[in-house]
Order: sequence, then structure tokens, then C-alpha cells
Amino acid sequence: MSRQARAAICRELNRPVVVEEITVDPPKAGEVTVKLAACGVCHSDLSATNGTLAMQLPLVLGHEAAGEVIEVGPGVDGLKEGDHVVSSFIYMCGECRFCVGGRPVLCIEQGKAITTLPDGTVRTRDARGQPVNVFSGCGVMAEYATLHKDNVVKIDRKIPLDRAALVGCAVTTGVGAVFNTARVIPGSSVAVIGCGGVGLNVIQGARIAGAERIIAIDALEAKLDMAKQFGATDTLLFKVGEDLAKGLKKLTGGGPDYAFECVGNGELAAAAYRAIRRGGMAVVVGVAKPGDSTAVRTMTLPFEEKTLTGSYFGSCVPRIDFPRMLGLYMSGRLKLDELITRRYSIGEAPQAFADLESGRNARGIIVF
Repeated sequence: MSRQARAAICRELNRPVVVEEITVDPPKAGEVTVKLAACGVCHSDLSATNGTLAMQLPLVLGHEAAGEVIEVGPGVDGLKEGDHVVSSFIYMCGECRFCVGGRPVLCIEQGKAITTLPDGTVRTRDARGQPVNVFSGCGVMAEYATLHKDNVVKIDRKIPLDRAALVGCAVTTGVGAVFNTARVIPGSSVAVIGCGGVGLNVIQGARIAGAERIIAIDALEAKLDMAKQFGATDTLLFKVGEDLAKGLKKLTGGGPDYAFECVGNGELAAAAYRAIRRGGMAVVVGVAKPGDSTAVRTMTLPFEEKTLTGSYFGSCVPRIDFPRMLGLYMSGRLKLDELITRRYSIGEAPQAFADLESGRNARGIIVF
């Protein structure tokens, strides 16, 4: 059956999101309909509203959410009505060399589900009956959503859904960059540039991994204060025009072992690379604008054996890493409650995005 749902929609770039009532159609083969409980408000959603991420409009936002399966389409195994699930925004064909090799974030078929479900259609219509696209095959900033079965991961029903939602992006992106991409070793030093939702999770990932020194860098004092709560041992207030790499080298006596750029800025990525010690690793986690670039001194590549790499969605395998993250939470090692700095109703979605853009929240979350 079709259902009516309020949803946060981007209709025009660089304009406030709007909240509209949409129709969510029932699942087709291989799909499920989910009643959402909570959805995180992420910088990636913001990037879709300002054109940094090019997505066809109109667009139902949201990709970091959790809820309950209420309807199951034909051919769906392993999921049933009543199951609690977290959304996953990556498309996995299951057949390419990357999916088969355990690296689904690099699936070569990702283009099939950028603003639609994998079959190229959507289950969402506006009040005029016109189709509305969905963010990364999800569009879960809505009371209901119909998703492909591969875009949801079943979780333990004991876990509060508003906390579980966060592993759908911010937590897995940050902690996964530490565990899966960089594989930070105990006793090492780590610098984290940008202490928003993802950066805070890089920090707590480094803490869990046993890093001895964790330096948080941000332009806002309030974010540096939050960083200390998640495990930062040192803070560095960044000011435009300062030589960040030089400051980090001085603070660490030669440079950190690892540096994570969590903003999405080519110059900051270059600074992260310059800052690390010989043999160190710089990991770009933030998503930069399409025209941005990063320059490195080519001579440093052979002589200093530094590594500059990227990390998309924490290099994760959702069905492995989501339960892994939630297991860390249940054991008291991963902070999720503390990440949520404000809860919003769906009607407050425009304010949630304004607060995100101003840097007010560690993580704002819409609760349905």
C-alpha cells in the first residue's frame, strides 16, 4: 500500500530545504518499506543542497537513518516486518571485482543509485503526482521510505534507533577511516583536521585504536571543546593564513604519524600531507568541491615515503561494520549518545540545516 509521509526536500540549490507531504509507494521485488525513527543531518545532505554534490532535483534528502521494516517486497530474504534496520547509502552490485574482493564502497556500478533506486526509478511522488528523486538510493529524511534490500542492514532491536542511525554515515565514516583505511596502531600520534560529526568519530576511533596522542584542529573553539570529550589529548585552533603543517610539526616534534582531513578542502589535504612525519599517512575523508585540487611536492614521494590516500565511507562493508560499531557502543567503548547535540522534528528540518551550516552541532538528528 502507498503511504503519506512528510519529508525534507531540496527543490532549489542554495535555498532552504522545504518540508512537504509525499506519497511513498510500496516495495517492488527486492525492496522493503521502512518506517523511519530517526535521521541524522549530515554535511553530505548539505552538499547536495548547495551543488557540491551534483544530484538531480527535486530530491528527498537523508541517508543516515534507522527504522523498522513494515513491508517486504517479493524475493527479499533475511528481512521481515518488524526488523530494525539502518540505511546504507552505497550501492553494491555484488559481482564486480571490488564487491567480490570485499570493498563494496568502490563498486563500479555505483552510478545506478545516485538519485534513484538501483532499477532507475523511485517510489516517491509529490502532491502533484510527480516523481521525486532520493539521495543515494535512500531518501530517508522522511517518515517512510522504500529502499532496495541491499541499502538496509538489520540490527539488534535492543539498540535505540536514534543512536543506531548515526552508524549509517558519520560514525562508520570516521571510525572506519581509522580502523579500515589507515589501520592506526597503538601508541601512535594522530592529527584530525575538522571536528564536525565525522572528525569527532575519527577522534574516538583513534582513541579506541590506542593512539597515544590525538590532536584536534578546528577553527571553532566550541568544536575543540567537544573534541576533548571524544578523546583528543591536544587541540590546535586553526586561523586562516597560518601554516598548519608547520604548527603541527612543532607541536609533535616532527609531525604526527597520521593526519585525517575531515573538511573537504584541497589546501587542508595538502597541509595534512606536509605535516606527517616521514613514512606517515595522510587520509582525506572530507568531500571537496569538484574543482578543488591538492598539490604535493613530488620529490617527497620517494624520499620521505609518505602516503596520501582517501577514505570513502570508512572503507566499510556495511553488513560487517554496522554491527561492529554498534557492538562497540553496547560495550561502552563508542560514544553515540554524546554525539547528538540536538533533536529536531521533521518540521524543523530547515533549522537543522541552518544549525549544521553554522557548525552548532556535533550531530543534529531528526526524530520522527
